[in-house]
Amino acid sequence: MSFSSGAPKFRVAICGAGIGGLVLAVTIGQFAGCDVEVDIYEAHDTITTAGVGMIISRRTVEVIKALCMHEEISHASTKPSSSTRGSKFRKSDIPEGGFEWFSRIVRQGNPIHRQHLVDILKQHLPSSCTVHFNKRLTTYEKLSAGSLVLHFADESSENTDVLIGADGIRSSVRKTLFETIDKDLVDPSKIRHYIDPSWTGTLVYRAIIPAQKLLEMDPNNVSLGELVMFCGKGKNIISYPVSQGTLINVAAFASDEQKAGTPFEGRWVSDVSQEEVEEAFQDFEPAVKSLLKCFNNPSRWALHVVNELPLSVRDRVALIGDACHAMTPHLGAGAGQAMEDAFVLGRLLAHPLTTLDNVPAALRAYQDIRLPAAQLVARNSKHTGWMYRFNMPGYYDGTDQGNERGELEILQEMIISHIEVCGQGSAVAEWQQAEKKLQENVGLCT
Repeated sequence: MSFSSGAPKFRVAICGAGIGGLVLAVTIGQFAGCDVEVDIYEAHDTITTAGVGMIISRRTVEVIKALCMHEEISHASTKPSSSTRGSKFRKSDIPEGGFEWFSRIVRQGNPIHRQHLVDILKQHLPSSCTVHFNKRLTTYEKLSAGSLVLHFADESSENTDVLIGADGIRSSVRKTLFETIDKDLVDPSKIRHYIDPSWTGTLVYRAIIPAQKLLEMDPNNVSLGELVMFCGKGKNIISYPVSQGTLINVAAFASDEQKAGTPFEGRWVSDVSQEEVEEAFQDFEPAVKSLLKCFNNPSRWALHVVNELPLSVRDRVALIGDACHAMTPHLGAGAGQAMEDAFVLGRLLAHPLTTLDNVPAALRAYQDIRLPAAQLVARNSKHTGWMYRFNMPGYYDGTDQGNERGELEILQEMIISHIEVCGQGSAVAEWQQAEKKLQENVGLCT
């Protein structure tokens, strides 16, 4: 760790105080000290997070250990019970009663409430970081000297040397980057394709319910105590405990794959009635119906993603997390991928080799390592969702044609392989690869 008594090497503006933006600030502060000045610009008046639960995977654990936050985050996460058999997968679109399809003994990680994670990250923000609230970026422009001017919705502006877009799926940084990019780098006819999020054709009903409420209603419900995936034709539900098992996070997916890529009419997120949710899953097993009866003030989300981008950096501007590769949640990897982006990029920006003049070389090293890795996870997540809903071309389609069990076993193997691919490799190893790229890039520049 380097703590310089002189002026900072350069200034970094992070647009967005979500999980990715916070991890980036923590990483820079931990490995650069005061050598890099950080400003976070947050559109809201406080640091909060959308969604409820997330899974801390093995790769994510590597990141939080490297940032010296493992003990706090481990304490806040929900541990599996001693009797757990791991994640359960059920065929559930059988009104009279579903059956356990298979279970995964090896757990992919421990669930944590997203707000608990954000609260811990806030406590680790370095003294070199300043958070500015109610600052919604509208656009940015590059000055002749290479620095950047940020323009906000309140008509204020700020200067910076480096800009990181951690501003989510509707990223203003991504929009400006592609609107102003050299036409020889990107096909002009695809600019909107890269700027605009794409609807997946899926609606997600979300709620968090007290475990005690479900226990009283249905004492033997399979959702009490461990992660369960309820699968059915065109629909699936995932439930798992958070907050030390006192709450259960539930997300219920209803999908029409034919509508994928079409415009979604209406608000992306809205409150809906409990009756709407129950009606959507009326053909599912009793355990699901009990779970849905515990919903209180459910919300409905139109699930959008960012189309695969050809690049994630340009000059002194970079995209991370959902701004770069917002993905479906079927592998529980979106937040983890944002954290890995932030860790690798933060280490590169904090690196002793990185100066203001060669920041673009550091950003290219980040892109070379992280963009293909995150996009592979996004593709696997999309395909895994299709498999949960029996819509994967060439595999079991939800109908019994005489060999249902055999077809389900083949599909089970595919699901497991997709889950395992997501967990392979190492976030720290990716940082080491990126460091080598940085050394190569800087060598080419000198």
